Amino acid sequence: MECLFVKSACHGRADVVGRGVLGRVAYARGGQPPTLHEGAPRLTVHMAGDNTEPFTEIWVTDRPVRAGVEGSLVYAEDGDHIFCAVRIDERGVYQNAVQSAYEQAFALLSRLGYTELFRMWNLVGAITGDNAEGMENYRDFCVGRARAFDKWPGRIPAATGIGSLSPGIDLYFLATRAGVPRHLENPNQTPAYKYPKQYGPKSPSFARATHLPAADGSTGTVYVSGTASIVGDDTVHHDDIAAQVDATLANIEALISPGNLREHGVEGGYGLKDLDSIKVYVRDEHDLPLVRARCAEVFPDHADIAYLNVDVCRPDLLVEIEGIAG
Repeated sequence: MECLFVKSACHGRADVVGRGVLGRVAYARGGQPPTLHEGAPRLTVHMAGDNTEPFTEIWVTDRPVRAGVEGSLVYAEDGDHIFCAVRIDERGVYQNAVQSAYEQAFALLSRLGYTELFRMWNLVGAITGDNAEGMENYRDFCVGRARAFDKWPGRIPAATGIGSLSPGIDLYFLATRAGVPRHLENPNQTPAYKYPKQYGPKSPSFARATHLPAADGSTGTVYVSGTASIVGDDTVHHDDIAAQVDATLANIEALISPGNLREHGVEGGYGLKDLDSIKVYVRDEHDLPLVRARCAEVFPDHADIAYLNVDVCRPDLLVEIEGIAG
């Protein structure tokens, strides 16, 4: 399985032709619920504005693909991996709908035998705005997610929780039955699921990264969660975009380093030059040039990188970065 980015100006990529598609996520200037399109799930999310370029994230496989719809879930599987997407429409309070969507997804995974979650995305409209009861939408979302994970027998995987440009919540995720993931924490950060109550009634349910082993015995793949300028559980470098970018990069570097992977029982390791399929979320439009320039210095020239001007999960965070190493 491989993740590829296709820019809207391109008609396609040679490395997609002839391969099975597990899922497409169009980061676009408008949103649509997930559907089956050309035999695979397609989710369109409102994440691109006038100042950022739309693109489509495509998950491809060299194995035969079977796709289906179950309730509001749209999915595809190849025998090793499954991709699934669902949308929650705008409402006054989200937590019950989030819990229900997650539990439906978990039931599908259990029925089909994909019991190892390894990567999730949660795209939340007005993420730092308030719901109908005065609770922040992200905290509202976290309550529903935590309730669902309380009933899930597996461990909590890597995830991104980020703002989107339209109301509602879009969810998509990946799971496997081809190996046992290891969920990684960062030595410089408090695990998100152990955050104190000041961040909400339920802590965010995600690991800092998830490692998938390789069949050939090599280091495998590390899926890096959305990462920001947080040390311990505190935001650092308030109102300083350059310092927040550097702190974010330092967190990623520590997370995927040989020393940290060894602490989690994984041999080998990676650096920033090994990242690909990178998404960079920037809160303020005027910060985009600086962030682009800094990322160009540290990430490989061949990497797929997308920049999105959206809100981050805390009002004092200016940037968040995710990617895949391996």
